[in-house]
Amino acid sequence: MKYAVRTILDARAELAEGPFWDEEDQHLYWVNINAGEIHRCDPSPGTDTLVTAGQKVGAAVLDREGNFIAAGEKGFFRLSSEGGDSEEIASPETDNPDSRFNDGKCDPAGRFWAGTMSLSRTTGTAALYCLDEKGAVSRRVEGVTVSNGLAWDLKRSLMFYIDTPTKCVVAFSCNMENGEISSPRIAFSTPPELGSPDGMTIDDEGMLWIAFYRGACVARWNPENGEMIEQVGIPAPHVTSCCFGGKDRATLFVTTARQGMDPEGLRKYPEAGGIFAFEPGVSGAPGYRYRG
Repeated sequence: MKYAVRTILDARAELAEGPFWDEEDQHLYWVNINAGEIHRCDPSPGTDTLVTAGQKVGAAVLDREGNFIAAGEKGFFRLSSEGGDSEEIASPETDNPDSRFNDGKCDPAGRFWAGTMSLSRTTGTAALYCLDEKGAVSRRVEGVTVSNGLAWDLKRSLMFYIDTPTKCVVAFSCNMENGEISSPRIAFSTPPELGSPDGMTIDDEGMLWIAFYRGACVARWNPENGEMIEQVGIPAPHVTSCCFGGKDRATLFVTTARQGMDPEGLRKYPEAGGIFAFEPGVSGAPGYRYRG
């Protein structure tokens, strides 16, 4: 099926990531990781404001008071929506100079999950962490290399997770009451020619939407049988993540990057690093605020 993919914001960001649609204020939030920026975008007029965090930011959500809860270079911190000094919550990776935090989001119970990545891509040296409602941080998955996409199924009994170099989506059994995960299994693998699986979300039919870095696309997958249902081209080679939002959460917002692109690539994809959107014909999961 052909979709009308449009540019929401010609941001030309080096590394746009972590799109988060807030149901309360109806805005799209996203981060420019290496610049240490947290952005607030109104998609209709395409306006965008930002605050700087003073460190790289892999992901950011809002808490109940409207402050940012973010995953930074080495840990979790709180930052006013107006900017200013940040407040450290926990820094579990200060002893690992080869890591920074990467993608993350809140589960339906309001816990903030975020993982790290090895800057040198050393296999198995990163991890996935959870910041619970009491402000305690625990390591939930070890042996990770580049922690990325997260999604929870409609019954809230499964958590889907991507460690990018594995090119697999892993399903964990999860207990939403206490946040415990167990029994990991490979739900499906993605073909190497599609690029590297990055950020992820889930629609209201239980299908996963995955952004493919170096793949210039997002693709929809059935996690029960591993079938790729459809592939949607994005006018940027490095597609980083996606989320549902807008009216009735019927729009898929897509973030991209322009890092590492040469002049020829930038001529071919001048809007790389922008924020894109299209209507996929299905609504999807909301963004959740941190409930700490």
